[in-house]
Amino acid sequence: KTDFINFISDQEWKSIEPVSSWFGPSSFLMSSMSALFQLSMWIRHCHGYLTENVGIPVWGSYALFALATLFSGLILGLVSEALETDWLV
Repeated sequence: KTDFINFISDQEWKSIEPVSSWFGPSSFLMSSMSALFQLSMWIRHCHGYLTENVGIPVWGSYALFALATLFSGLILGLVSEALETDWLV
């Protein structure tokens, strides 16, 4: 506590460079990082629900997440390929 008070009273904060706009709390990079952490917490919550409430074994929960990852990659790949071809236009 005293270190913080000394930091303010001695005006040591003036010698610190401001945070770059890339690393500011409202930047795209930090918003993306926040979304990634929220996704990981949601996955953790789903894993807990599947193992504790539904009764799926831990390995089964991991297998479900692995399959979901594979299928989402497949769908994203198909969509990206469809957008590159002329059949949509």
